[in-house]
Amino acid sequence: MSAAADALAEYRPALRPRVLLSDALLHGAATVHLIKDTDSGSSFRVGPKEHFLIARMDGERSLREIGEEYAREYGRRLDGARWQQILRMLGTRGLLAGADARTPAGPAGSAALAGSAALATRPAGSAEPARGVLRGSIRLVADADAATARLHRAVGFLLAPGWLVPLLVLVVAMEGMVALRVGELLVNARELFINPVLLTGAATLLWFSTALHELAHGVVARHHGGTVAEIGLRWRLPVVIMYCTVGNYLYLGTRWQRIHTALAGAVMNLLFLLPFCALWMFAPLDTATHDALGALLLLGSAQALAMLVPFPPLDGYRVVSQLCGATGLAASTGTYLRLVARRDPAAAGYPCRARTAYLGYGLGSVLVLALILAAVVAAAHHLLTV
Repeated sequence: MSAAADALAEYRPALRPRVLLSDALLHGAATVHLIKDTDSGSSFRVGPKEHFLIARMDGERSLREIGEEYAREYGRRLDGARWQQILRMLGTRGLLAGADARTPAGPAGSAALAGSAALATRPAGSAEPARGVLRGSIRLVADADAATARLHRAVGFLLAPGWLVPLLVLVVAMEGMVALRVGELLVNARELFINPVLLTGAATLLWFSTALHELAHGVVARHHGGTVAEIGLRWRLPVVIMYCTVGNYLYLGTRWQRIHTALAGAVMNLLFLLPFCALWMFAPLDTATHDALGALLLLGSAQALAMLVPFPPLDGYRVVSQLCGATGLAASTGTYLRLVARRDPAAAGYPCRARTAYLGYGLGSVLVLALILAAVVAAAHHLLTV
């Protein structure tokens, strides 16, 4: 072995600390992993073999050791040229410790860089969106992650089972009550919409609930080791909403942590309703206020449940995507179902896991749409006959 080849074999590459790797995810017929550079915001897709190599670049293992593990796993060895290609690709993207985003470092050399087919990388919009009053969004805090960390220290204890389980039991009981009295609450909601004062009050409370919804995503993500990139306001007049961006949502430690983070907003919407439910049930209120609170319970519950509908970009879609272990679930499902409808032989090339996920999501989407339509028709019929 030449001195240069031996030096390459003993090189111990390390990813930069702020480079994140995702679990295996379905993408079309393929299984991919996502890699994100949190400094630039760029993200890339790689295949399982490339992920196997990159995930072992910890600064402790040499390329020789990583190559031996790869050979045991996949039955083939990488030669020096392929290692050079992989290291150059990682180096030019600034993913290796000590490598500049423009200039590869270490054994990869200083030759001009070319795209690596082996990495199959695909950048995803790294430029930050334009912001400002005239752009439709503004930041509310300079350091969203620090602000969320302070909020987590203040209310994070509520995520402990001793607090969370009783609260969820109360939420389930409240929703059961809403379901039992939905006819009465529908009438209350209709009356609310012809009372401008009470309608304004209810709308303000529901908007505040959406703000808490967004912050809940950030707090739960922070609880699971995530980071919050931005908290701000976004508007498409006349609608103005708050948003909270979890920068590393897809890279949280486990699938269930990601699901908990996605569910946090809807759960917060329902928790927000608990004190109003108590007033509605037990407080000595005048008829107008009592009925307005009933309408608030119905509208707030509908708001929370709407966020769990499994269509993009809603939280329910994120939950289902995680349950399926997929990225781009809706688009991949559409592509697969079109292939099936045309009896295209390419559909048979999808692995069993992908076929199950895409058929399940497609059929589930139709069922959800049917249930929503049935609920709307039933509500309209009730209001017209009361």
